[in-house]
Amino acid sequence: MDEHDRAVAPPAPEPRLCLGVTGHRANHPALAGGASAIEQTLSEILDLIAAATAEELGQPGVRRTRLHTMLADGADQIVARAALKRGWEIVAPLPFGADLNCAISARPTSEADARALLNGQAPADTGVAARAAAIRALYDHAALFELKDADSAIEQMFLAALASNASEDRATLDANVSARVALAARIILEQSDIVLAVWDGAQTSFVGGTGHTIEAALEMGAAVVLINPARPQAWRILRAPESLAHPQPPPPESERATELQQIVHAALAPKAARKHRPHHADAEQQGVAALDAINWHNKSNPLWHAYRRIEALFGGDKSASPLRNLQQVYEPPAVFAQRSGAPIMQALQDAPDADLPFRARIAQFVLPRFAWADGISAYLSDTYRGGMMINFVLSTLAIIGGVLYLPLVGSHFKWAFALFELLLLSAILFITYLGQKKRWHGRWFETRRTAEYLRHAPILLALGAARAPGRWPRGADTMWPEWYARHALREVGLPRRQVTNEYLRYCLREMLDRHVEQQRDYHHSKAQRLTNVHHNLDRLSETLFQLAVVSVALFLLIQVGDWIGLVGEEAISHTSKTFTFLGVALPTLGGAIAGIRYFGDFERFAAISEVTAQKLDAVHQRIALLLQAPDEKLDYASVANLAHAADDIVVSEIENWQAVFGGKQITVPV
Repeated sequence: MDEHDRAVAPPAPEPRLCLGVTGHRANHPALAGGASAIEQTLSEILDLIAAATAEELGQPGVRRTRLHTMLADGADQIVARAALKRGWEIVAPLPFGADLNCAISARPTSEADARALLNGQAPADTGVAARAAAIRALYDHAALFELKDADSAIEQMFLAALASNASEDRATLDANVSARVALAARIILEQSDIVLAVWDGAQTSFVGGTGHTIEAALEMGAAVVLINPARPQAWRILRAPESLAHPQPPPPESERATELQQIVHAALAPKAARKHRPHHADAEQQGVAALDAINWHNKSNPLWHAYRRIEALFGGDKSASPLRNLQQVYEPPAVFAQRSGAPIMQALQDAPDADLPFRARIAQFVLPRFAWADGISAYLSDTYRGGMMINFVLSTLAIIGGVLYLPLVGSHFKWAFALFELLLLSAILFITYLGQKKRWHGRWFETRRTAEYLRHAPILLALGAARAPGRWPRGADTMWPEWYARHALREVGLPRRQVTNEYLRYCLREMLDRHVEQQRDYHHSKAQRLTNVHHNLDRLSETLFQLAVVSVALFLLIQVGDWIGLVGEEAISHTSKTFTFLGVALPTLGGAIAGIRYFGDFERFAAISEVTAQKLDAVHQRIALLLQAPDEKLDYASVANLAHAADDIVVSEIENWQAVFGGKQITVPV
């Protein structure tokens, strides 16, 4: 085996707390009058967060806090400067390219000053120059993710509004700027566990405004620490959008501090939030162990291929032998990026103005973890589902073997057949015990969730899109797969890049559409195969029961023949044991086949995959339409929405799949 083919477990993600900030600008009346008090309160809140994080930092692997901010003057810059003092990382999703963003944020009042800023020159207005300098100084300390796809149109509106000073031009500019700010705010909210908000509570309807952003954050499931500029010391923690409709007085400061600490702990280590439920805390610990190196196997074990053999025998694939070799070889994480992961790595490398450090982080933090979780999950899938299939087969053989002595030998040899039956029944109990003790079912569920979250993550990451912390699915007993995937993606973070129309078109065509097509085709093929398995098993089960009816009816006809003298008593004597055996064996076989069909739920899985394929095809059609659009119509919002749509389909499929198999623990077949 090549040295690189050796399977080495990727390290667990190094969790980090992610914050977002939104708030009034420096010229807002609510902020201008009490900036020092607001700054003091924000500093105290950040100290509480830092202290709570420090407790987790004592654990191995916890990384420094990351702040997401648009760096606008006012609350954003106050928090950004405080974060820098604490050594935190600053990431700035900007609604425009850096130059245009600086020019707009500096609030020039003349076209000349605006043009000077756009050209990197000093404006005449000293106030404008100071605001621009403050923004550019923070640029130097931040990783910029610049939404530059609409800059050309926005810049023209910006200059036109300053040149004409007409209210219509200003209104047009404000509307477009607000839409872009809302877009950048969405990126911040998708990345943030906690959002710090400085807001007077006036309105939430202004798109891109602070109130609108707070409402969106709460809808996404983020915790919002709300500071009212009029009473900054009476800050509150909001957890739901409805809390905006009926504000409650804040609890005592000690209670707020404790709640904030709990939010930090839950974000960094979800089991900490479940200390009042010991069973769940244990399940979290056992779950993480599902990715231990001891669980890795280089290839599947033929002893556990029973489920996939059922698919091969009854799937109706005429291009391959049903008795073909089903052994799978699992790709070690160290080589996955060069093999199966090579297409996405090549796509990242060929992207316009490729961010090669970002590509390297994908190769380091995402692809190996996907390969590892996928390989372990595939093996556990075989052991869990194959083990149940073997149990059904063994139970059938045990019953048939126990009565096989009837047509073959006399009752004096019954002990041998009883011993055979005992061995098979003992094997069933052993497989069931082994499956329950080793948590085949739970570990399979958890590792499969982990793998599926990571499968298409590089595409979301390349677009700066993410599933908001509050939008991740929730497992019944464990949340570690969601925690693992979320923090694995955070280790990559946003790429440092300018998002242009060219880049969006490339991502749409070369990454997202190809992934959607591959997954659509996979689910369509899977749906057809599982439908065939269901129908073929159904027919076989019905046929066995029909043969059982024929067998019993034939015996009764022979018995009637004996009663009316057409058949001799010797014929009854010779055939009764055979017919007794068939009367037991055929219904038992039919029941076992029906049990396999019921346990496998092939029909429901086929329906889930077919629905998933149809949804993915609809996304593919939307992508095809968008690719036909001119560059000025191909904007970040449209592409990000399609990436989120594909992500939602994947998560929905996982949830449906869990709903089917969630209650089917490995057990004796009944």
